[in-house]
Amino acid sequence: MLVMVMGVYLAQIGEVWQTKNQRAKEAELMRVGDEIRRAIKAYTEQNTGNGPQYPRELADLVKDPRLPVTKRYLRREYKDPLTGEDWQLIPAPGGGFMGVYSKSTARPLKQDNFPQEYASFKDKPSFADWRFAWWPQGNSGRR
Repeated sequence: MLVMVMGVYLAQIGEVWQTKNQRAKEAELMRVGDEIRRAIKAYTEQNTGNGPQYPRELADLVKDPRLPVTKRYLRREYKDPLTGEDWQLIPAPGGGFMGVYSKSTARPLKQDNFPQEYASFKDKPSFADWRFAWWPQGNSGRR
């Protein structure tokens, strides 16, 4: 009987730990995704005399190749917190990319109460639907 009770107890602890771990990964996805979105915004607003340009790759946000001096919009190239792999890039008009999203098709625990710029994330069936982007019209996180 004691072994059975311990087994049920350990199963519940495992479930709680797994949920806590997923919530932490979701929070990291939101933090890093938003940081990349803000870096893309800053990159496109940097006046290089050629009009607004989007970065060609994530490395361009770490060191802007358009400028003779080092300009950083991100401290490093972040990996997708959920998969540990590279982000999926959202193509920008005219070349480059205007945002990122996770390749994970898992269902998010968080389904509501997002910040205003990410209100479109509400009730999305997978993390791949959470788009962190600086849209040409300035509508971040939308679509």
